[in-house]
Amino acid sequence: MNELEVPSDIDRLYEVQDFVRGSLGDMGASERSLMQLELVVEEVFINIVRYAYPPGTGKIWVGCDVSEDTMSVTLTFTDRGPEFDPLMSPDPDTHAPAEDREVGGLGIFLVKRNVDGISYRRRDGYNILTIEKNLS
Repeated sequence: MNELEVPSDIDRLYEVQDFVRGSLGDMGASERSLMQLELVVEEVFINIVRYAYPPGTGKIWVGCDVSEDTMSVTLTFTDRGPEFDPLMSPDPDTHAPAEDREVGGLGIFLVKRNVDGISYRRRDGYNILTIEKNLS
């Protein structure tokens, strides 16, 4: 598994996206899958930056494990912020008019809709969000 450690800084988003894309190599992933993966990386990384730490005080670890055999990738986002399981948040009511919806929750909803598997665990003071995505 390739791993990248970056400061919790919104300006590091492109470095994280480049790391993930670079880890994929020339495996022939579909453009649609790559766009979905880019959206997922952006949503998860920005949420960690905004909510895990006071500005500029923490680190984020991004792991990327690629399987060319199954044309899939497993991403792991790890931080030392307060315990927070984003999967426990209810999905927003996307059928309700925008002005009647609760604020928040749309980002993780989009992540869940664009991946093939997602899980959260807390271990030894770390939040660990694992995402699986088929790239064919």
